[in-house]
Amino acid sequence: MLDSIIKFSLRYRMLVVVISLVVLVYGSYLATQMSIDVFPDLDRPRVVIITEAPGLATEEVETLVTQPIEIALMGANGVQAVRSQSTSGLNIIFIEFDWSTEIRAARQTVQERLTTLEGILPAGIRPQMTPPSSIMGQIIIAGIYRQDGPDRGKLAQVGTTNLMAEMIVADGVTPRVDVWRPGNRHDFTTWEKLEPQSVGWSPGEELNTGTATIEIDGRTYEANFYSDAKQQLELRTIADWIIRPRLLKTTGVAEVFMQGGDRKQYQILIDPTALLEYDITVQDVEKALRESNINTSGGFAVTGETERPIRILGRLGPQSRVVIEDLKKVSVGSNPKRSVLLEQVARVTEGPQFKRGDGSVNGRPGIVFTTVKQPHVDTRLLTDDVAAAFAEVEASLPADIIVNSELFRLKNFIDRGIFNVAEALVIGAVLVIIVLFLFLLNFRTTFITLTAIPLSLVLTTLVFRLVGILSGSELSINVMTLGGIAVAMGELVDDAIVDVENIFRRLKQNNTLPIDEQKPPIVIVFEASKEIRSSIVFGTAVVILSFLPLFALSGVEGRLFTPLGFAYIVSILASFVVSMTVTPVLSFYLLPKSGATHDQE
Repeated sequence: MLDSIIKFSLRYRMLVVVISLVVLVYGSYLATQMSIDVFPDLDRPRVVIITEAPGLATEEVETLVTQPIEIALMGANGVQAVRSQSTSGLNIIFIEFDWSTEIRAARQTVQERLTTLEGILPAGIRPQMTPPSSIMGQIIIAGIYRQDGPDRGKLAQVGTTNLMAEMIVADGVTPRVDVWRPGNRHDFTTWEKLEPQSVGWSPGEELNTGTATIEIDGRTYEANFYSDAKQQLELRTIADWIIRPRLLKTTGVAEVFMQGGDRKQYQILIDPTALLEYDITVQDVEKALRESNINTSGGFAVTGETERPIRILGRLGPQSRVVIEDLKKVSVGSNPKRSVLLEQVARVTEGPQFKRGDGSVNGRPGIVFTTVKQPHVDTRLLTDDVAAAFAEVEASLPADIIVNSELFRLKNFIDRGIFNVAEALVIGAVLVIIVLFLFLLNFRTTFITLTAIPLSLVLTTLVFRLVGILSGSELSINVMTLGGIAVAMGELVDDAIVDVENIFRRLKQNNTLPIDEQKPPIVIVFEASKEIRSSIVFGTAVVILSFLPLFALSGVEGRLFTPLGFAYIVSILASFVVSMTVTPVLSFYLLPKSGATHDQE
């Protein structure tokens, strides 16, 4: 069979050359389109459950929440391990499944088991499954913060325009307010300073706060300079309602975690003395607040042939000042003379929610975003998409808000790891070229031998793509696959060099014979290739057998080292195919007319 392949290649040698060129071009193109990652796919099917238990201590969370959930999940179909972490008011449970389990089936199994916990867990506690995420999921860590103005003053937006006002404070003097037209928010040299027609200042209740009334081109605008605490509340609101939804919209993003900033709350600070005085309980206040913040329907009003819905609007918002005033007027109780309002028994204010942990960016108070990717998603491509989303969001925000999406990028780590392995690959290829030329001392034989390297690599790429299509999971270029190719780099030319050297020797011997006894070059090439074919086959088989034990590894070790062995074996087999097809054809075209084959021994 092998002899037939060699004979077919020599008979249709031009076809072999054309096919080789097409494979070389197309394989190179596919190599540029393959996903690149630092490691192979290590995403074991895993479901994560997070349960919030406000008010419970760590021991109570472990006893009342964690243990019942673990007992319900143990023994479920495909479950390999259940691990948990419990802390005050929170528990996290990791359920790991067999490698062959589909993530959708795993999540369905967990959901079915969670339904059996009704009536077992404490009231109001509901376990929730997190979105599916990758084990190498944290691909980008970014941050947002507020910057100072060109003159190191506090910035504020001028009305709803793109202009920015800068407040510069001097001791004992009314603050000076400058107006800027921002260019590049990261480069103050592009900002243009404007001359407003008039600037008025109204100090606020807190130090270094107030409202500037600015007249520009006959129009009057206001710029509100809030306290640092108020700005942190606004920054967190922007992060919650603008930035995070935009990131979650990006295809491939599983979750976006935020740390830092202050989440805004409308806080009701109850006065116990006033409660006793008006005979009101805390439960009365809670009930009144819950019932006052709803929208309800009043049916329909029929006018002729038209139906108009009747709505009763009671939900508070969106302006903070209006919400606080409305809350103060909520009736929390009554007496024979008049209703008791909330402002009579409590103080209503805007404040931050209690937070655990904080965030800062470049030494400034800010918010840190951690973007987690979904399993089996191209990390580098998703990183570019998320970075573009951050840039798009930043362009829509006031110029005093800076988005830094380069705090950490897994893509940089991947590029560095791939670069290091690729560098070793190139160095190995260069050394192979030098050694081949020093031993062969012939440009033509060296060229024919070296063609095995690129052709073997592109054939490996084609096999990777074919396996990805058949298996449904695309193979990636990573440190392990490149490592397998790097290990095989010196052996990719073994088959070709043995074949070329024997063809070169037989051609040289044939040229020493009398002319009437010399055989045609194509016959010599065929016989020389056929002569050493069995040796090449056994040598290739021995090398492949030495790597087969890698496929016996299980678990994470198997997922990590199997791609290395697969890439190595495929590249070796590809070089064997090249030695049976392309190498004899090129030897026929280049060696018979070579002057070295006509030298007398």
